[in-house]
Amino acid sequence: MGSRILSLLAVLVLVAGCSSTPKDTGSLSTDGSLTPAESTHLTDITGTEMTQGATPGTQQDLVVNVGDRVFFGYDKYDLSPEARATAEKQAMWLKKYPHLNISIEGHCDERGTREYNLALGEKRAMTLRNYLIALGVESGRIQTISYGKERPAVTGSDETSWAQNRRGVVVVQ
Repeated sequence: MGSRILSLLAVLVLVAGCSSTPKDTGSLSTDGSLTPAESTHLTDITGTEMTQGATPGTQQDLVVNVGDRVFFGYDKYDLSPEARATAEKQAMWLKKYPHLNISIEGHCDERGTREYNLALGEKRAMTLRNYLIALGVESGRIQTISYGKERPAVTGSDETSWAQNRRGVVVVQ
């Protein structure tokens, strides 16, 4: 009887020691990243720090820890200072995972013709590609595709929606 109580007590201590309260993981910002204060860090069994819910080297890791998209101005395909900062983080992340290939999607808002937006989306994707290459990412790892206005991230016909749709998105292959 005494050994049963001790066994039960040991199991209870083990279970209590393993439980934890999950932290709030925050929400994504407009560039698809979390700020450091919002990230929840864990340590795996080897003591390596990991971000909760994001396996290193995956699309989710890119989205959560770096940001997978940059935004463009109306009828523009040049990189703003904010877009360059995100692209620089993307380049560092890609150098950390040299085995990964990516595709860069160029997107536009709903204004303009289909043909015009496909061409503008291609220019946006190529601008981001060229910047990543200039930062040291191998060109053979990067493909581009333009979706023009065909795949909006946000529905709506207002400046806020349009601003979210004028983007270049890095997708891990």
